[in-house]
Amino acid sequence: MAEQTVAILTAGGLAPCLSSAVGGLIERYTAEAPEIRIIAYVGGYAGLLTGDSVEATPQVREAAGRLHAFGGSPIGNSRVKLTNVEDCVKRGLVQPGENPLEVAARQLTVDGVDILHTIGGDDTNTAAADLAAYLRENGHDLTVVGLPKTIDNDVVPIRQSLGAWTAAEQGALYARNIIAEFSANPRMLIVHEVMGRNCGWLTAATAREHHKWVKTAPFVEWVDNAAARWDVHGVYIPEMALDLDAEVARLKAIMDANGGVNLFISEGAGSREIVGAMEAAGEEVPRDAFGHVKLDKINPGQWFAARFAEALGAEKVLVQKSGYFSRSAPANQADRELIAQCCDMAVAAALRGESGVVGQDEEGGDAMRVIEFERIKGGKAFDTSVGWFQKLLGEIGQG
Repeated sequence: MAEQTVAILTAGGLAPCLSSAVGGLIERYTAEAPEIRIIAYVGGYAGLLTGDSVEATPQVREAAGRLHAFGGSPIGNSRVKLTNVEDCVKRGLVQPGENPLEVAARQLTVDGVDILHTIGGDDTNTAAADLAAYLRENGHDLTVVGLPKTIDNDVVPIRQSLGAWTAAEQGALYARNIIAEFSANPRMLIVHEVMGRNCGWLTAATAREHHKWVKTAPFVEWVDNAAARWDVHGVYIPEMALDLDAEVARLKAIMDANGGVNLFISEGAGSREIVGAMEAAGEEVPRDAFGHVKLDKINPGQWFAARFAEALGAEKVLVQKSGYFSRSAPANQADRELIAQCCDMAVAAALRGESGVVGQDEEGGDAMRVIEFERIKGGKAFDTSVGWFQKLLGEIGQG
């Protein structure tokens, strides 16, 4: 029997799970099937298209457990959409006239890959499913088992994406230090912009983590060392309508009482209005290879700050983004436990030839299982009616 080869790639933006998931998969294969060869494609789908792969040597396999301590991806990431031929050609990943899907499939065949593990969001995993289908049609069997990565926690039908818990925890840590800046200026408006294009889960969860810290921190309640001054004062996410006039009145009272206001804003909140205004003015809206608006270029945080600052009588405005800080952290304990469960199931599924994405199936009682690729999609909205979020809004006076 020919030696089996497993390939691993990570793709899309970073999340606090990539290094741990790569390490977990290597550890599991080494324990369960040490004879299987493991390779990794460097830089995600870019590495697959260009044939850039590395071997998990015996030394790497022995040290794989160390990867749990790190953020980032040990094998590199990239944002590549295999069906965006023009972008792949422009970036030199394929030659003009080549089909990226065909190039990727050919490389997998050349490398003798039997099992492919993709660690990424909905785009990453559905692209892998397309690859598997293409190879099947051309006589090559490939088992593809994905792991769900996104700090937005917006993959349908997965309850909890890997890395999202850690991102919320890290975003709250970032907020704690940024909010301390208020003590340097009177009447300060602090806007904490959190990643989240269409889903407000991460913003809500980050605000909850910070609010939990405020409720337990040992404040002296003296001048600026007071819980009310450090707390969350507003949470704005894409799933919630914003009554600007009502919020201005509410926040003005907080500014007058506390000398400052702290807002947690999803980068996707207000983006439709901003894009609409840009298009109406004839301006070009910057987009990535997937057609997504480049939110870092249109600055939703600045947009919100401009609308609140004058009305609140803010003397200084500070807009800070926690995204790159929070998404690059090593996985916390809760995420590592979830990663370990997913890796165990992913390897077991791969060895029996079952393809899909491993995760907690919301449409199946939150059971951990191998979810069919055709059911995987992005854009899951955050359910603003959940108890913990409604409690948060009530406690900060926004509900």
